[in-house]
Amino acid sequence: MSGPDSQAQSPLFLPLVLGGGILFGFGLGYSHMARPEVVLDFLQFTDFGLLFVMFGAAIVTGLSFALIPRLRSSAPLTGQEYTRRLKSFDKNVLIGGAIFGVGWGLSGICPGAAYASLGIGNITILWAIVGMFAGAYVQGVWRSS
Repeated sequence: MSGPDSQAQSPLFLPLVLGGGILFGFGLGYSHMARPEVVLDFLQFTDFGLLFVMFGAAIVTGLSFALIPRLRSSAPLTGQEYTRRLKSFDKNVLIGGAIFGVGWGLSGICPGAAYASLGIGNITILWAIVGMFAGAYVQGVWRSS
């Protein structure tokens, strides 16, 4: 590894990231949020379960962002200082967000839940995953030119 994030990491870093991803995917599957029909029902204002899941996640995240930097000066697995990464709101953020939202609405699922959806046997979600990879590739080519 090279670059600004090349500081020494704990040997537990990657296993914990993998474990966190598995836990996140299990949570999405258990809460039925990895089912596109549940997400589409939310987008059509007929089922607000997703709202409660997102609200609960926002509370935990907000508390973590507020409290952990007060308790520790650096991240335990990377040793890096806690800092805020600010991104200005520009046309790229607006266009990217709009494309993300349209893709989410058309497929009925966001990228994280798409992988969890594979885990519950939704093989047709592969079309959405292929679309995500194609979009990321096109965006990379477009931004590099």
